[in-house]
Amino acid sequence: MPAILSAEQITKSYVIGDRQIAVLDDVSFDVQPGEFVVIMGSSGSGKSTLLSVLSGLDQPSRGRIRIDGVDVTDWSEDRLAPIRNSTFGFVFQSFHLVPSLNALENVAFPAELRGDKDARTRARTLLERVGLGGRTTNFPHQLSGGEKQRVAICRALVNDPKIIFADEPTGNLDSKNGAGIIDLLIQLHRERQTTLVLVTHAPEVAEHAGRVITLADGKVVGDEYREENANGQRSTVN
Repeated sequence: MPAILSAEQITKSYVIGDRQIAVLDDVSFDVQPGEFVVIMGSSGSGKSTLLSVLSGLDQPSRGRIRIDGVDVTDWSEDRLAPIRNSTFGFVFQSFHLVPSLNALENVAFPAELRGDKDARTRARTLLERVGLGGRTTNFPHQLSGGEKQRVAICRALVNDPKIIFADEPTGNLDSKNGAGIIDLLIQLHRERQTTLVLVTHAPEVAEHAGRVITLADGKVVGDEYREENANGQRSTVN
């Protein structure tokens, strides 16, 4: 099956003063449609930078990024922006909800940018699906952390993206709400067969994935596939 996402020899460096700091070093892998991939590593390993490069929010210093076989590495921001809105969904650690918009408006916003006349209906259906049907008119400051993240997940799904990128989606939540968010992402991933690429430093999050790519010092040091047994537990495939 053709890869939905390909990273080919990705290097990312930053110049600080007279020094060049390599954050990513020759990273290569493919992601297949419908996979749940966790990118794992300690702080400073380069995992969030990698997610930014994969999703077109940042460009590599060297290497190529392909989406559905199309090389998008050198695309301009004007060309990339519609692809990010229609093909990708984003879930961030800090929610990134628009404070002046209520929950329904926050979710509908990406679909309205595309001119979708059913944006509000789709947004309402998603909010009901995640248990927030009664919170559609609440503004972000009136929602708990877990509720904000559920709104953010709905926003990520409203355009039926092919890929959801999630960067430490439980990082600002307590353990109970964090576990609930991971369960929700897994349920929606399975229901919609959406490719899910999730960055985390937490082993308890990674254990749910079908595949775990481990980074250290900007390099891939592990790429393990997991299989699920009848009890829903995963083990490494040798």
